Amino acid sequence: MRQIDEQRGGAVPYGRQAVKLMKTSLSTNWCARRVESGEEIADKAIELGFDELELGFHTTVFQAKGFKRRLGEIPVGSVHAFCPVPVSAPQGYPELYSLASPDADARAIARVHVKKNIEFAASMGADTVVLHAGRVPFSSFFSRSLDSQFLSEALREAEGDLENRAYAKVLAKAKKRRDALGTKILDVFMKEIEAIVPVLEKNGITLAFENLPYLEGFPDEAEMAEIEKRFDTPLVASWFDTGHDRVRAVHGWKKDAALSRIPAGMHLNDVEKYNDDHFAPGGGKVDFASLSGMAEKVRHVVFEPGQHVSERELVAGIEFWKKISSQGSKTFDSAR
Repeated sequence: MRQIDEQRGGAVPYGRQAVKLMKTSLSTNWCARRVESGEEIADKAIELGFDELELGFHTTVFQAKGFKRRLGEIPVGSVHAFCPVPVSAPQGYPELYSLASPDADARAIARVHVKKNIEFAASMGADTVVLHAGRVPFSSFFSRSLDSQFLSEALREAEGDLENRAYAKVLAKAKKRRDALGTKILDVFMKEIEAIVPVLEKNGITLAFENLPYLEGFPDEAEMAEIEKRFDTPLVASWFDTGHDRVRAVHGWKKDAALSRIPAGMHLNDVEKYNDDHFAPGGGKVDFASLSGMAEKVRHVVFEPGQHVSERELVAGIEFWKKISSQGSKTFDSAR
């Protein structure tokens, strides 16, 4: 495990005891598509009381220059790939490229862009790159009848009841198919990580794989546990998104698999029922009280509201989180 070397803005090894760093970051995705200036976004984050920024995947090259000019006032803690938006892309998206693709050429392109993001993060003084690794390919007609969209519709018909006989039956088939597809890609994915670890070591950056809000999302909880076993280094880590976790749990996609290391960080956002809403904390049904213990131990606590969230709603979410976190945490075993 690691703790932040605050003077460098990077990271150094540490033991099993995590240091409490209750700093909070703001994901620039909240307003990057409506505010052109990186300096203006940084100034707003400072005004709202944030300690750091996470540069989101909507960040433009122009905005990145502005954020760099504000590093003396507010540092960048993490970068969410792919950032800044590649010149070849029409707009920002976290799955422009997939390290988990079954296609070797697609993985090679993803590898190039992940390495660029690692180098960019280091140039901004960040210590973590957050990555959506991709999705297993539910590509056949049979698979598409069991994908996340289909299951969400089926769950609505079952009125959210995971024990509903019809939903439980189709979910079991879908999970069996998902596990088989994940097994096929896992070893290939491990090799992609092996190729990237030297770049992580050179730049002092952690690559953190985010839990994704769909059944096809890769890696799932069990696959992430296998990845941690294979790579005994804090440079390869998980990243916990509160809203994504809720979506996975509500649909019955979440696996009860214990990770061996603390996530590198977490995104704070809320959801109501079945969708990845990205409300501010307190705007949905995520049990933040049960997650405050994790927040005390991760390196980065990042508010990640959607661009639809108003400033008033975000401020309410900040106050909600302050109240929750000040009431004391439930146990989170950092050595599990």
